[in-house]
Amino acid sequence: MSATNAPFGLRPAFHPSGLDRAQALANGILAVSTSGINNVGYGTNILKNQAVKYNAAGYIEVATAGDAFVGAFSGCEWTDTTGRRRISNYWPASESFQTGSVVVYFYNDPLIVYEIQSDATIAQTLLNAQFDLSNASAGSSVTGLSQATLGVSTATTSAVAQLRVVDLAPYPDNAWGDTYVILRVTISEHQNVANINAY
Repeated sequence: MSATNAPFGLRPAFHPSGLDRAQALANGILAVSTSGINNVGYGTNILKNQAVKYNAAGYIEVATAGDAFVGAFSGCEWTDTTGRRRISNYWPASESFQTGSVVVYFYNDPLIVYEIQSDATIAQTLLNAQFDLSNASAGSSVTGLSQATLGVSTATTSAVAQLRVVDLAPYPDNAWGDTYVILRVTISEHQNVANINAY
């Protein structure tokens, strides 16, 4: 498995309490233009398991490498311009929706442990090191799934980065030193932690 490049973004693995529920945020997508009762929403795909952040206006948007972020996107629902309720595992870029109808779901608890695939080989000596995301916006609008990875070349043991490696994911054929390793990580630059810049 870890010899195959098959990234899946940030996938929640567990929470120390046993609960890893997604938050529902009403009106969570920015309307970039308005026409009557309908809006055109945020112009970038937000994929399932993609890192997301709050923007300064309180909406959810894609987090890129180096950004503080709140967690991983889980899906959304909205009412389209025909009045039909839509449910999707990703936000389609520039989707039109009726005002006030969007609900986004995302994991945001700072204690959640996620799984992510590395973009290169990684040794056990980097356990507890911190890393930024790589391929943060990669993914498929067909499956709606993120293909973000952990950027091994961004490793630091003396500064803060987006993710901290806390363990190796316990799967068959997944070992330190493999070409693409599935790791367990926590968010180091979490927007809900007091000492992190919010945006």
